[in-house]
Amino acid sequence: MDAAEWEELARIFATTSTIAVVGASGDRDKPAHRIPHYLQRQGYRIVPVNPRGGELLGEPVARSLTEVDVPVDVVDVFRPSEETPQIAKEAVEIGAKVLWLQLGIESDEARRIAEAAGLTVVMDRCMGETHRALGLGPGPD
Repeated sequence: MDAAEWEELARIFATTSTIAVVGASGDRDKPAHRIPHYLQRQGYRIVPVNPRGGELLGEPVARSLTEVDVPVDVVDVFRPSEETPQIAKEAVEIGAKVLWLQLGIESDEARRIAEAAGLTVVMDRCMGETHRALGLGPGPD
């Protein structure tokens, strides 16, 4: 990755306060729990999104991204690649600035949808590990 890409990632973290986590999990052993928990401990507001609802990390869980009722900077996705085009449409609908697809998740269609609406797209990259690589925190457990 070149310097411009690292600068863009650093800018994302510097301008982010709220992260909606699609596919957030209550299972402490899953990355979909560990990464949002880490980011929350670093000062970001986490808005968990999971069709099961309930509460996670001390926050109410939205059943869908379109039910999130606060401004969202980043939509962090822990769902299979085939689900990401619809998630990208919803990220656009709620006015997110960044669509971040976690490690192992890529979709050219989701990228096209998000970028056409002006969102920055990050794919196949762990948000927690990137935070550590940028020297912004200790990284997830």
